[in-house]
Amino acid sequence: MKQLSTILLAAFFFVTTTGIGQEVDKKILNWYNGSKFGMSTDLAYKKLLAGKTSTTVIVAVIDSGVDIEHEDLQGKIWTNTDEIPGNKIDDDKNGYIDDVHGWNFLGNPDGENLVHEQLEMTRLYSAYEKKFAGKTEDQISDEEKEAYAEYKKVKESVDAERGDAVKTMEFVEDWYNKAIEADTKIKKSLGGSYTNADLKKLSKDPELGQDAQFLIMIQKNGLGLKDLESYMEYFNAQLDYHYNVDYDGRKIVGDNPNDFNDKYYGNNDVEGPDAMHGTHCAGIIGANRGNGIGNDGVADNILIMSIRTVPDGDERDKDVANAIRYAVDNGAQVVNMSFGKSFSPYKDEVIAAIRYAEEKGVLLIHAAGNDGKDISEEDNYPSPQYPSMSTRFTNWIEVGASTRYKKALAASFSNYSDKMVDIYAPGLEIWSTVPQSEYEESQGTSMAAPMVTGLAALLKSYYPKLTMFEIKDIILASGQDVSEMITPLPGDTQEVPFGALCITGKIANTYTAVEMAEEMHAKK
Repeated sequence: MKQLSTILLAAFFFVTTTGIGQEVDKKILNWYNGSKFGMSTDLAYKKLLAGKTSTTVIVAVIDSGVDIEHEDLQGKIWTNTDEIPGNKIDDDKNGYIDDVHGWNFLGNPDGENLVHEQLEMTRLYSAYEKKFAGKTEDQISDEEKEAYAEYKKVKESVDAERGDAVKTMEFVEDWYNKAIEADTKIKKSLGGSYTNADLKKLSKDPELGQDAQFLIMIQKNGLGLKDLESYMEYFNAQLDYHYNVDYDGRKIVGDNPNDFNDKYYGNNDVEGPDAMHGTHCAGIIGANRGNGIGNDGVADNILIMSIRTVPDGDERDKDVANAIRYAVDNGAQVVNMSFGKSFSPYKDEVIAAIRYAEEKGVLLIHAAGNDGKDISEEDNYPSPQYPSMSTRFTNWIEVGASTRYKKALAASFSNYSDKMVDIYAPGLEIWSTVPQSEYEESQGTSMAAPMVTGLAALLKSYYPKLTMFEIKDIILASGQDVSEMITPLPGDTQEVPFGALCITGKIANTYTAVEMAEEMHAKK
């Protein structure tokens, strides 16, 4: 049964978290701003930045959406001052009507929003199936052999993943039904709610002993009724949408997702129906500091531009390319990208958008992913270097997730690579903003990337003469060197030096980055 818990945690990071509305453990509140294995951000503000002036930096968050009305993000939301809100006119002539706080590439002009999507491999499987179903390899022309090979690859992956989801769903459903039955019996017997101590007392009861023991067991696995219910929703979504070859969520948007000439689609609902992920990232980057509520963001003088691009499922290459271009064209100097996928059918278009950001001097920060894999051996897109490229993008930082624990410094889920991942940042037990002015603990490289995004924005804010390329170099050079420390290899029990997991062997550090930026800025 512990094996199932491990499978669940590896599959889905955001359900076994501190529940909305509950008090946060003081040990994790803002730990990432602290010393030891945090980024020493608080110390940098206290010792190095006190009394210094700063300029406002625009940060684009390409994600699931951001709750722009969140109490801890007030004063931190970008406003397009060239647009008159609500007049249904493209006042600034940028092609997007009423894009006051950003743009939503997952909606339509009627205000409807796409929520669920297939995974990219499912979309490829569906497209290839129409072309190659029933054909053997000797029936495939030389021109189609590469496509046919990819068809076999995605077909195998989708079939295997869907099969695993069905099996896991059966386990989860069984656990959930047993837990509901046990919970109902014990509440009826005790006349209401119960404690862990009550369960221990009942564990030897001839009638309720097995029920109490079962509830104790699932609690020891870090699970509760709400967690199991959330897992059921998650795996149902996998079966209904992610691995469903017949599902077409894009009809809500109404565009052709394969036509990159069509750029002006969507709506201005920058929050959307599920902004938990994007809001959590936004709070890490720039939630108001020192106000006594929620968490403290890394950067104190930023404006968040929300670009809704990431659904429940895999984002489209077209949306990613357009989101990057939108961010650049509307003044973002740094872009947070906490998303990724294993397949990318329109690599050249995404590369072109990244090159556009590179030409304009805009820094892109990307989460390495949560599969516990080496991304120099297994694909993860978008990427700091595509197969067609001889060198990496110069405006890119790829971020892995670290923890506050010396004996397991690399998060067990984090992707890694001493060729593709640049640096690590805190990504476990991160308390931050979520919709409806609430707060929640989450984990993932999705949380680590905005740590670095916030740091990049902070440096640009206090040292505006530095280019984003110089800021990138400072972040990578100034990190806390933990390369010789031994940590379990993510996704494995083998222990390795931390330096084997990323190029720098470092954890991003605000204090030393500010020191280096101060010195470089003074020379300009």
